[in-house]
Amino acid sequence: MTRIGIIGGGAWGTALALVARRAGHEALIWAREPDVVEVINIRHENPRFLPGIKLDAAIEATGVLDELITQCGLIALVAPAQHVRGIAKALAKLGKTPPLLICAKGIEQTSGLLMTEVLGEALPGGALAVLSGPTFAREVAEAKPTAVTIAASDRALAERMAQAFGGRAFRPYVSDDPLGAQIGGAVKNVLAIASGIAIGRGLGENARAALITRGFAELTRLALKKGARMETLGGLSGLGDLILTATSDQSRNYALGRALGQGTTLATHLSSRESVAEGVTSAPAVVELGKRLGVELPICAAIDAVLHKGAAIDAAIGALLDRPFKAEA
Repeated sequence: MTRIGIIGGGAWGTALALVARRAGHEALIWAREPDVVEVINIRHENPRFLPGIKLDAAIEATGVLDELITQCGLIALVAPAQHVRGIAKALAKLGKTPPLLICAKGIEQTSGLLMTEVLGEALPGGALAVLSGPTFAREVAEAKPTAVTIAASDRALAERMAQAFGGRAFRPYVSDDPLGAQIGGAVKNVLAIASGIAIGRGLGENARAALITRGFAELTRLALKKGARMETLGGLSGLGDLILTATSDQSRNYALGRALGQGTTLATHLSSRESVAEGVTSAPAVVELGKRLGVELPICAAIDAVLHKGAAIDAAIGALLDRPFKAEA
């Protein structure tokens, strides 16, 4: 495997191209923005999404999706979750697709499906693995120590992906539980918004710790009911990713929640950002999945109500605080 394709020219896609290069591979980034393609190829940087990071000349970019199919031994799918089906359909029209490493974190809003389920419909029979875990793109790009989960039902495929991307500073841990890896990565974005709201509203660190812990209980209930394993949820793609995303201003979802807690409207905050806060679209999908599985998700439901149903933040907080006392487990 000498060339790895990256679908998505944002910060995370660019950082993964650097990871692939450090592991000894060439990288070809597909980006939908012509200016991103041009500046990567000419100036070897991506100032729009990852400013200040120099790219190796062996990292190239293209706006032609077919080039990834014909030139690359595997492809990392680093697109927003709500765009994954469209990209998968485009790949299906191009013929046989190399193995795909899914790096999108979310649940499809229209169907309630996980990313492997979406791709299973659009690309039946494809070789699929999932990368998830506590990762900020800039720190990965700067080669700061990072550990992730790479999960696939086919453990040999997960191991192959880990070998392709693994290095001294980027440490993949292999799993055969892609369900757990995906649900952890999707639900933590919603919980990070809740954590940010708590801090933005001045509720204090006790409240944030309580939200993270009880939010993790919601994540766990949902994932176990879906068929995931507890050890996955307590690992990098579950608890690890939740801790990172729910405690740092580098997190787009946490930053969104903090802004909402301070009185900024959702539309105002999103209009000032280039990147996507996946928790916004994942929240209703997570709540709907919980309803279908018979799992109570009060924190996620409160965030969905604030984001999409016009609920006032103080009223949502009050409803959570007024819930009856019950056993922790």
